[in-house]
Amino acid sequence: MPSVIVVIGAGSIGQAIVRRVGAGKHILLADILSENAEAAAQVLFDAGFTVSTATVDVSSRTSVHALVEAATQIGDVTGVIHAAGVSPSQAPPATILKVDLYGTALVLEEFGNVIAPGGSAIVIASQSGHRLGPLSVEQNSLLATTPVEDLLSLPMLQPDQIRDSLHAYQISKRGNSLRVMAEAVRWGKRGARVNTISPGIIITPLANDELKGPRGPGYRRMIEVSAAGRAGTPDEVGTVGALLMGHDGAFITGSDFLMDGGVTAAWWFGDLAPK
Repeated sequence: MPSVIVVIGAGSIGQAIVRRVGAGKHILLADILSENAEAAAQVLFDAGFTVSTATVDVSSRTSVHALVEAATQIGDVTGVIHAAGVSPSQAPPATILKVDLYGTALVLEEFGNVIAPGGSAIVIASQSGHRLGPLSVEQNSLLATTPVEDLLSLPMLQPDQIRDSLHAYQISKRGNSLRVMAEAVRWGKRGARVNTISPGIIITPLANDELKGPRGPGYRRMIEVSAAGRAGTPDEVGTVGALLMGHDGAFITGSDFLMDGGVTAAWWFGDLAPK
């Protein structure tokens, strides 16, 4: 049976990671839009990879479970790259929570049931999760361990508590890293690992939407005052993803890797710090 790497979200970051870890394996590339999956699959196929496609809506358990079934029919699932999501400029708070928070928890649960021994997963979170103020120990625990189907019913996630789309995005991404930490315990019992990467401003179509949206000036300011002084590239995220999914990262699980060129440092302790 071939080893299968499932990529959820056909964007630049997922492609960059799987190009580094997918040689000799079967890549199952899934996206909510079949045309996006097909276009990305053609690029990978032309580069010599074995690849097939599927359609998935991560906010639907039925859809995610169908993806799991499709993957296990191909072979042993040894890798998952979860890079699907919506940004603050793309959706209202309820949609962001359903896709980015609930959807990630759902993917982790469903694929955690089938991940092969020695397998590894990457969840793409965001620097935004690091700019949210501290949560209580109880709130951390609730985001990490509440049963998936009860997650969106938490009082802390109701409309009177979530102020806007950015707040929904920040708490979703914080929730992703907490969820991964908790899931690492369960995945470890199967001999598998799972980590998050929290990228900063990486030049992708999603980031370009943000740069052109109402928060565009703020994004450009973040780039200007960061230590790196520039945005990142998908290939740079791919390098970290390859470390985490490969043999060199075998001692790393339940961890979150912030890679934002120093934006978060500037947010808390530099020129971006609230006055």
